[in-house]
Amino acid sequence: MKIIKRDGRAVDYNREKIAIAIEKANKEVKPKERANKDQIKEIITYIEELGKKRMLVEDIQDIIEEKLMEIQKYELAKRYIVYRYTRALVRKQNTTDESILGLIKTTNKELMEENSNKNAIIASTQRDLIAGEVSKDLTKRILLPEKISKAHEEGILHFHDMDYFLQPIFNCCLIDIGNMLDNGTVMNGKLMESPKSFQVACTITTQIIASVASSQYGGQSVDIKHLGKYLRKSYEKFKKELSEEYKGRLSDDMIEEITQTRLRTELRQGVQTIQYQINTLMTTNGQSPFVTIFLNLEKDDPYIKENAMIIEEILKQRYQGIKNEAGVYITPAFPKLIYVLDEHNCLKGGEYDYLTKLAVKCSSKRLYPDYISAKKMRENYQGNVFSPMGCRSFLSPWKDENGNYKFEGRFNQGVVSINLPQIGIIADGDENKFWKLLDERLELCFEALMCRHYALLGTSADISPIHWRYGAIARLKQGEKIDKLLVGGYSTISLGYIGLYEVTKLMKGVSHTTPEGHEFAVRVMKKLRETTDKWKKETNIGFALYGTPAESLCYRFARIDKEKFGEIKDITDKGYYTNSYHVDVREKIDAFSKLAFESEFQSISSGGAISYIEVPNMQNNLDAMEAVVKFIYDNIQYAEFNTKSDYCHVCGFDGEIIINDKLEWECPNCGNKDKNKMNVTRRTCGYLGENFWNVGKTKEIKQRVLHL
Repeated sequence: MKIIKRDGRAVDYNREKIAIAIEKANKEVKPKERANKDQIKEIITYIEELGKKRMLVEDIQDIIEEKLMEIQKYELAKRYIVYRYTRALVRKQNTTDESILGLIKTTNKELMEENSNKNAIIASTQRDLIAGEVSKDLTKRILLPEKISKAHEEGILHFHDMDYFLQPIFNCCLIDIGNMLDNGTVMNGKLMESPKSFQVACTITTQIIASVASSQYGGQSVDIKHLGKYLRKSYEKFKKELSEEYKGRLSDDMIEEITQTRLRTELRQGVQTIQYQINTLMTTNGQSPFVTIFLNLEKDDPYIKENAMIIEEILKQRYQGIKNEAGVYITPAFPKLIYVLDEHNCLKGGEYDYLTKLAVKCSSKRLYPDYISAKKMRENYQGNVFSPMGCRSFLSPWKDENGNYKFEGRFNQGVVSINLPQIGIIADGDENKFWKLLDERLELCFEALMCRHYALLGTSADISPIHWRYGAIARLKQGEKIDKLLVGGYSTISLGYIGLYEVTKLMKGVSHTTPEGHEFAVRVMKKLRETTDKWKKETNIGFALYGTPAESLCYRFARIDKEKFGEIKDITDKGYYTNSYHVDVREKIDAFSKLAFESEFQSISSGGAISYIEVPNMQNNLDAMEAVVKFIYDNIQYAEFNTKSDYCHVCGFDGEIIINDKLEWECPNCGNKDKNKMNVTRRTCGYLGENFWNVGKTKEIKQRVLHL
C-alpha cells in the first residue's frame, strides 16, 4: 500500500508509524485511558484489511480517531487529535523557504516551469515569483478556509492564481480603449490627451496595455476598431498639409497619391510600434503583456475602410514575424490575434474576403489568428459580437443605465475549476453517487469563488488608478470603492471544469462522442450551467461557466488522481485529462465533425470556450484551411488551428523537425542544426518552441513535450 502525503508524495506504508503515533498519545493520558498493544494491533489490522492500494495520510488519521472512540478511549482520542493538530501547526509555520531558495538557485523545477510566459532566470521575474510564493503560502495557511485549501491540494478543485490572491487584484478584462483614447487618461500622474494621429494612438495604446498588465494577473483584450478614426485623422492631417503647401502646383490626384503614400508609411510604423512594444516591454510581473488584439470589421462602422487597412497590416506583419537575437524571423508570443468572420468576409464572395485569405495564410505559418464566427456568437449572446478576455473567458451580456449593451471596460473576478474525472472515479459507475458528489463539490467551488469575491470587496479605486480611475475599467473618484462593479453582472466570476471526456468514459464506459456518452455529457454540462445560473440569481454576482483553457491543470489533476487511485486505463494512464469539453486527441474524428460536435458544448459553456483542430503541413494546405474557416463561420463560435508542423528558416521546410534523444534538432530536408533558424511548434500542449528554448527548461520536461 502507498500512503499519499500532504504534499502529494507517495511513500510506502509503514505500520510502525501508526503504532508510534498512538503510543505518543498514550503517554499523555492515565494508564486506564491507554490503548493496549492488542487494541493498537486491531486498529492497524483494520486499516490493512481495507485492501486499498493507496490511502491519504489524513484518511488513516481519521480512522484512528474513529476506532479509539469505538473502544471508548475518549481521552486518548482527544490527545491524539491534539497531537495531530499540533503537528499541523508545525507544518504551517513556514512553507516557502525551500521553494524560494530553489527558485534563486534554479533548482525549483515546478515553480520555474509553471508559466511559459515568464523567464524565471531573470531577476525581475524572480522578484514576482518570490512574491507569488509568499502569496500562495499565506493563501493556503490563512486566507482560505482549511477545507478549500485541502480540496485544492487533493485535486478536488483548483483555486487558480493563488500567487496573486494576497492582493486585491482581478483576473482579466476588456480594456475600454476607445474611452481612454477619446477622452484621455492618466499614467504615472501625467495626463495623456486624446491623440491627433494614428502613430501616437498606437504608442499610447501600448503604454496603456503595459500599465494595465502590471496591475492584474490575467490577460487583456483590445478591440482594434477604435484605431480607425485615428488613421483617418492622420489622412486628413496629411491631406491638409499637402494641399496647403502644394496648392496650384500639384494636381489633386498627385496630392492624393502622396497622401496615401504617407498614410501607408504611418500605418506600417504604427502597427510595428504595437507589435514591437508589446514584445519588448516587460510588466512588473516579469513578462510581456498577456494581450489579445480583436480584429473585427463591423458593417456599420464609419471607419470600416481604415480598420480594414489596419487589420491587413497587422496580419502582414504577423506573417513576417519578429527577428530573434540571431536575426531570424520567428513567431512572437504576443499579441494574440482573434479574427472575426462575418457576412462580408466569410469566403463566400464578400467584400473583405481578401483579408480572410490573408488571415488563413498567416495562421498557416504563425498559428494565429484564431477565428470567431459573428453568426454563431450573435446566436449565443443576444445579437452581440465582442472579444473574449485575454484568458479566453467571455463576459455575459450586460446593459448600462441607457439600455445599451456594454462589454469593454468589464472584467473577470477570478476562476475556480472542478475536477470532473475524480468524481467519476469515486462514483465508479453509480449515477446516484455521482450526482450527489457533484452537488457537494460544486458547493465547495461556490465557497471558493465567494472567497475570491469577498477578497475584492472594499477595494479602493486608488489600488490601480489606470483600471478604476482613468478609464481601463471605470472612472471612479479618488478613494471610491469598486464594490458596485462586483455585482449586478457587470463583472463575471467563473467556474471552470476539466475532463468531460474522462468522466463520461468512467461513468458510461464510452466517449462523449457516442450517443450514450453524449447524452450523459450534456446532462453534466447542463448541470454545471444551471448551477452557475442559480448562483447568479441567488447572489446577484455574475457567475459563469468557463471551458477552462488551462493546459497545465489537465496534467495536475491527472497526476494527483494517479497518485490517489493508481493507473486507470484511458483515464490516469495517459498522464493528462482532456481540457473542458474537448474531444480526446486520440479519437479518430475529422476536423468538421469535431467542430460540429463541440459547438453544442460551447453554447452551454458561455463563460468561455474554444475548440481547436489539427492540420498537418499547413502552408501546403491553404485550400483545406479555407474550407475549415468557412465551416467555422456556419457552425461554431470560436476555433483555432493547431499543427504538428515545424519550420526551417534555412530551406523553408514545413514538416516535422527531427529531434534525437540528446534533444538536438535537425532539418530532414537541408540538415540545418541551428535552433535559432528553426521553429519547433507543439501547440496542442501549449508549447511554443522558441520561447521554450530561451527559458531553458529541464530535460525531463523537454522529453514530455516531445512525447505529446
